[in-house]
Amino acid sequence: MSEESIQTQPNIPNHGWRVTLCAMGINLALGVLYTWSVISKSVPDDWGWSETDKSLPYMFACLIFSIIMVPAGRMQDKLSPRLVASIGGILVGLGLIIASLTTSPLGYLIGFGVLAGAGFGFGYASATPPAVKWFPAAKTGMIAGIVVSGFGLASVYIAPLSKWLTSMYGVQSMAMILGIAFLIVVVGLAQFLKTPPPGYIPAGTPTLTAAQKKAERKDFLPSELFKTPQFYMIWFMYACGAGAGLMVIAKLAAIAKIQAGLELGFVLVAVLAIGNGGGRIIAGMLSDKIGRMPTLFGCFVLQAILIMVLSRAQAGTALATTPVMCVISALIGANYGANLSLFPSITKDFYGLKHFGMNYGWVFTAWGVGGFVLAFIAGKMYDVYKTFAIAYYSASILLVLAAIMVFFVKTPKDTGNA
Repeated sequence: MSEESIQTQPNIPNHGWRVTLCAMGINLALGVLYTWSVISKSVPDDWGWSETDKSLPYMFACLIFSIIMVPAGRMQDKLSPRLVASIGGILVGLGLIIASLTTSPLGYLIGFGVLAGAGFGFGYASATPPAVKWFPAAKTGMIAGIVVSGFGLASVYIAPLSKWLTSMYGVQSMAMILGIAFLIVVVGLAQFLKTPPPGYIPAGTPTLTAAQKKAERKDFLPSELFKTPQFYMIWFMYACGAGAGLMVIAKLAAIAKIQAGLELGFVLVAVLAIGNGGGRIIAGMLSDKIGRMPTLFGCFVLQAILIMVLSRAQAGTALATTPVMCVISALIGANYGANLSLFPSITKDFYGLKHFGMNYGWVFTAWGVGGFVLAFIAGKMYDVYKTFAIAYYSASILLVLAAIMVFFVKTPKDTGNA
């Protein structure tokens, strides 16, 4: 954009930080998804659930979440992030309330898996796009990291809160209380989400020369996304990185108790959440400085190593102690969380801001598929072989493949669309 366009821009109030903090608050509520390992561990024995039954609501929540991101992203682009986030809050609340009225796997699959899962998609799709649009490109990673850190940090308070509510009132009442509370919070914060008006130029946007303006990449339409090989490459990498982290998150409390012989699974979930939230901000800021792909490569390699270390944390070993498990959990959470700030930033860098909501919705389906597949493997393999070893090895191999693919991803060529 030229210097003249900056000088003639009307004086528009910048709501960027207000939108960013409210979007982060919405994600702090939607992060109830990450408490599933605590909820599933608290399911009474007389409910008769298998380990696979305990995986299904979480698996479907992740899958529905990612699928809904596509239409929700389009609605957010075309209509309003305020409206779409409000729909998300209503669905999450209703889903948890419905789950609270049943003790069957099917009831939780419908309530937590389908309805709340859809609510996560509507709410999450509406949080990042309006926030990043208020800031210059040089801050994309940082702002995306701050917004999505709320989802990761949620378990810091939701895990102990849900454990306390369960001990006081039982699993069903806990789900009812959280459902009512999060419906009110998300719908309330959604009213503060807004996008900048057309033609808005964020403060700090560099002045471009005529040649730079001519070479500036246009926004890719959603239909053009699928014509670029980069989409399929980043989709695969996202599925590997997110799936590995979601697998551990889903089973961390069970891993702590069954494998490591520790009764403090909820503490590990909270520690992982701190790493999850912090990793999103740190990775986003680091990627603004050194680039998205170098940051992503480091996260994939480190995560593969950490998961193999976790596989060796057997009861009675030096690794199976609370301090060591806390460090492992925090680092796994940080590397997982990095995906949630890096991939929206990559999507914006590659395909532009105009259709960012729907474009990232398609990329985000990788998150759901990865979480669904690897969480299913973890639960199913444990039921069959009474060990999580196969899940650990599968996740580590996929992470190594994703790290290798980083070297082949280049910025897509402009297709010339408007």
